Amino acid sequence: MHMQAFFTWFDAFLSSGSFWVYIVIFFGKVLEVSLCTLRIVLINRGERVKGSLIAIIEITLWLIIASSVLDGWKNDIGKAISYALAYAGGNYIGSWLDELLAFGLSSLQIVVPTLDETKKLANYLQSQGYGVTSIDVKGKDANSHYMLIMMIKRKLLKSVMEEIQQTCPAAMITVSDVKTVRGGYMRNAKQRNSARK
Repeated sequence: MHMQAFFTWFDAFLSSGSFWVYIVIFFGKVLEVSLCTLRIVLINRGERVKGSLIAIIEITLWLIIASSVLDGWKNDIGKAISYALAYAGGNYIGSWLDELLAFGLSSLQIVVPTLDETKKLANYLQSQGYGVTSIDVKGKDANSHYMLIMMIKRKLLKSVMEEIQQTCPAAMITVSDVKTVRGGYMRNAKQRNSARK
């Protein structure tokens, strides 16, 4: 009963011509689109439960905000403008949140020109607790190069790339997102296993 009364009041508020209506529409839509972006990222990275929970909040906000705008935008163009600006802002904030929270894993492929530099970089990364795999590769000039492959949490990506560039400035680094991993070794794995015991 109380919930029904609240929605009745809120609907009446959104139908009014108050300046606060535009503020509520703007920030409500920004929040909804930000959550939508975050939900898509989570689901694409295999976090289905978290993504589904966010979807409940997202669709509730959409129903409330969109119904208000669609119902009265012809008579109040300010609602449509607030809605459109918030949609753009929500996409920007959603992508920023993705970078800030850095869910998931990243795979790094590091091409190093010489064997000595490869050993130096691999030894350094392993001393920092990272799992590293090395393979021989060839470039267009048929000279041998060496590639290091490693899997890390996305939130460590920036610091790891800085460490690589400081240790081996000549290294070429490519990064790709990883959805699923089975087996292998990643930094902090031993600490987590010890904590469980």
